[in-house]
Amino acid sequence: MKKYSYFILLAAFLSLANTGILYAQEENAETESPFSISCDFMSRYVWRGTDFGGSPSIQPGIEYSKGGFSIGAWGAYATNEAGVQETDLYVSYAINEMFSLTFTDYYFPDELADYKYFDFKKATTGHVFEASLSFNGTEKFPLSILIATNIGGADAKKVNSDGSTGGIQYSTYAELTYSFTHFDLFLGANLTGVDVENGESGFYGNDFGIVNLGITATKEINITNTFKLPLTLSLITNPLAEKIYFVAGFSF
Repeated sequence: MKKYSYFILLAAFLSLANTGILYAQEENAETESPFSISCDFMSRYVWRGTDFGGSPSIQPGIEYSKGGFSIGAWGAYATNEAGVQETDLYVSYAINEMFSLTFTDYYFPDELADYKYFDFKKATTGHVFEASLSFNGTEKFPLSILIATNIGGADAKKVNSDGSTGGIQYSTYAELTYSFTHFDLFLGANLTGVDVENGESGFYGNDFGIVNLGITATKEINITNTFKLPLTLSLITNPLAEKIYFVAGFSF
């Protein structure tokens, strides 16, 4: 798994370096730049029905797209002391207008310890490697579908009959999102069951079931005549864990 992160880091560096050259050469060009940056400020970071950090979260992102390929980095940084932090790298390929494949290296550093980014040992790594396939829907049928499976790293572990730690669970998550004119409805489920009696625990939960159910709406707030600030509101429930969250955020 170590080679995957090296590859993503190298590709990201080369892509961003190349982007700087392109900017210098095409500063006055009318074509849209393949380089994009973003930053969201959320009242709380809730991902797939799980709360990370329990505080407001700053979420920067950077991406370079060329043809059907995209490579980028995304992060989430809690504003409380020793909060949950996250830094992700990803590579995505759009097979066509409807389907895309993505490989993501999620990384959760332990800032209370002297963490090491290039630690890929099974027992201590903070990386989670995921492969996902998404269907983006169509204009007439705006239903998107996501299937994502952990293929390595700090996924939930299996426990052998003798009590020893076995391989990973290959935890799998599925999500359906239907887009209406002014809001989206979403439903996400944990598709991996675990043997709790044998000491196992799940990445998304210990049972099959719905872990992410809710609604998201976005509205642009007029700041000036030329500047609008997108406001997003999400009501999120996790029926399996019996949790509920109401999250607000601005995108820049």
